[in-house]
Amino acid sequence: MNKLKVKKNDQVVVTGGKDRGARGRVLRVLAAEGKAIVERVNMMKRHTRPNQAKGIQGGILEREAPIQVSNLKVICPECGKPARLGRKRLEDGRGVRVCKSCGGTFS
Repeated sequence: MNKLKVKKNDQVVVTGGKDRGARGRVLRVLAAEGKAIVERVNMMKRHTRPNQAKGIQGGILEREAPIQVSNLKVICPECGKPARLGRKRLEDGRGVRVCKSCGGTFS
């Protein structure tokens, strides 16, 4: 399994598919599948039945579906542009993600 460059709470932009150009925050990363769930992107409708035990009212719910990580680019917090990411070791031994265009580091 490859290490994904997208992490939870990253700001991302969608580079392909029906939601191309949409920006959002990563809510969850599904590393085994190579997918991520992004806030208000790739919305799907889910028909649910009422369930008194769980307190679910029922009806048509809209929620985010997973999107392939290859269709996402992380937005650099320093330059504000979608960026390709690299990895770098700091002097204290920590590994950080680095913006390839401006050299800014991610937390």
